[in-house]
Amino acid sequence: MVEVRFYDTVNDELLKFAVIISQSNGKWVFCKHKERDTYEVPGGHREAGENILETAKRELQEETGAIKFEIKPICVYSVTGKTRVNDTGEETFGLLYFAEITEFTKELHSEMEKVVLMDKLPENWTYPEIQPRLLEEARQRGFLPKKDEIKWLFFDVGSTLIDESRVYEDRMKKIAELSGITPQQIYEHAISLYRRNKKGDLEIAKQLGIELPKWESQYEKLYTDSENCLKRLSRNYEIGIIANQPLGTSERLENLGVRKYIDLVIASAEEGVSKPDRRIFEIALERSGCKPENVVMIGDRIDNDIVPAKQLGMKTIWIKQGFGSLWTVMDESEKADIEVNNLSDILNYL
Repeated sequence: MVEVRFYDTVNDELLKFAVIISQSNGKWVFCKHKERDTYEVPGGHREAGENILETAKRELQEETGAIKFEIKPICVYSVTGKTRVNDTGEETFGLLYFAEITEFTKELHSEMEKVVLMDKLPENWTYPEIQPRLLEEARQRGFLPKKDEIKWLFFDVGSTLIDESRVYEDRMKKIAELSGITPQQIYEHAISLYRRNKKGDLEIAKQLGIELPKWESQYEKLYTDSENCLKRLSRNYEIGIIANQPLGTSERLENLGVRKYIDLVIASAEEGVSKPDRRIFEIALERSGCKPENVVMIGDRIDNDIVPAKQLGMKTIWIKQGFGSLWTVMDESEKADIEVNNLSDILNYL
């Protein structure tokens, strides 16, 4: 009998293996050995003088022919019991990784006969008692959402798809001009307020007793990876918007060149209700015809995006861009299922 356990960390010298769960363009990457009719996740032994990340990269390159990829650690795993690579049955440790492969070499130079890209997991595993457990643990840790359960992805707009940094810069500068305080002082005070989970620009204007300067939307622009992210995700999911935006959101997205990837736009001005009111999320669910458990909400605001979506039973991704990235998570209700630093990172999970 084989037993698989998982740990957050162990002493480095115990790590003897690296296993790399891999995807490419939304498909699973599996290897078929020349001497076997089964499929396996890339991985192998740590060689002398290697750190464990070097092992993972080498094995991924050798067994899949990966040339360009991003790789991230997931957790430590251990296997107790006799296996093809463990004659003693003693507990052995390895590090589990996730990789998104974007380019492969044309020829393999290893014991692998071929690399196969699959929409679904294989039935004939080389290590059936081990590797399916590794994938399930990766899912539990947020690296691999159950893709067959996810039907819709809903995005916020500001500081999620659209970079608002220049708009905020303009607003802070005008607040400084109106108050006689330097822009640097205004900015630093705003940062301190955002870190205390307050809306920095609104709070500063209120404290100084001045009218909040107009939002200059002409300074908005797409993040550089917005279109590529939406294009790739729209191949596998329905894409929607749930956003607090003025009238004309659909037209603005059209002008920015990304409306063609979006199936449904729910914006506060048209609906007469704003986030974090759960009603705007319920409108999105009703019009999409989707259950909350089959939805992922993606946004930069913990208070407006993550908390209400979780309350309704949606899965959540916190994209830590803009001032929303400064939010201090206070309790379990504010914890997103997945945290990423940019839109491109989302492609590692969906």
